Amino acid sequence: METVAGAVTHDPPPAAGGRQGGPLIVTEDSELLDDLLRLCAAAGATPEVHHGVPERRGNWEAAPLVLVGDDAARRVRGAARRRGVVLVCRDQDDSGVWRRAVEIGAEHVLMLPDGEQWLVDRIADVAEGVGRPALTVGVIGGRGGAGASTLACALAVTSAREGLRTLLVDADPLGGGLDVLLGGETAEGLRWPAFASSRGRVGGGALEESLPELHSLRVLSWDRGDRIAVPPQAVRAVLAAARRRGGTVVVDLPRRIDDGVAEVLGQLDLGLVVVPAELRAVAAAGRVASAVGMVLRDLRVAVRGPYPPGLDDREVARLLGLPLAGEVPVEPGLLRPDEGTAPPGAARGPLTRFCKEFWERALVEAGTA
Repeated sequence: METVAGAVTHDPPPAAGGRQGGPLIVTEDSELLDDLLRLCAAAGATPEVHHGVPERRGNWEAAPLVLVGDDAARRVRGAARRRGVVLVCRDQDDSGVWRRAVEIGAEHVLMLPDGEQWLVDRIADVAEGVGRPALTVGVIGGRGGAGASTLACALAVTSAREGLRTLLVDADPLGGGLDVLLGGETAEGLRWPAFASSRGRVGGGALEESLPELHSLRVLSWDRGDRIAVPPQAVRAVLAAARRRGGTVVVDLPRRIDDGVAEVLGQLDLGLVVVPAELRAVAAAGRVASAVGMVLRDLRVAVRGPYPPGLDDREVARLLGLPLAGEVPVEPGLLRPDEGTAPPGAARGPLTRFCKEFWERALVEAGTA
């Protein structure tokens, strides 16, 4: 697959409701059409098929993606120039394909069968109406018992209460399950082991609909079975699908960095290290931050009091050499919802205020507010 320069006059307009539908296929080659229909089916998209430029005004311009068979290049030569045109062919030795691509303003020349996976991904993107990816935040404890899971839940609940599409991801198989912390261990929906065989691309919409919904957000947690690891390829595919849905994704990270966690770190926009204001905790957090910082550039410290003499949140941040995200308030009364109290981030209080202020700043920084 290669990118081809061409004049572009306008972008295809998005359809209402966020979904842009399937691509437009232009070809009379029955074998090529069979291949393209197969790839559309694999991407979960229903295409519109024509032998040439559609007679109905606007169909060419409105399609989110146009797949032109090499046999039809001559017939679309006079069509309006636009983005999202792909010239599809099979003959690797035909040097004239590049000239035909320029003549129709194609952005890409796709050779089958080599480019099949790229095309499936591209079709799935337009079928899902992919826009701005989710702001993805990871939370990790500087030491054990730092309160990272509580903060991750509070951030996710607060995000959902602010009206954002929110997914909370439990990346720590030994943490007991964030669904338990949210009081939803019996809620229907898939857990991590169900995605262990995932490869390539996972549909973002299908992922969201398959997960338990708790407190207006979706939760991907662990079940109570024996599996404590998911292959890195599956982690990559699942988190990429979650990010394509937009909104926010909050990930509760374990303190050990393995290949699966490295895949998560590679997709984070920023990370928070939760550090109790204790010298031993600061020392432990330094080692954690050093390991995480090898993959994640934007790493900040969230400090939890109370403070001993001579130590405050700014001093902790200075000792770690990290930007200060703020002081995480302690709310000892946080219990499970089935014990009569709201989950972290649901009730009014200092922790909820911290989370709300965090999202206000982070969304502005990300350009999504």
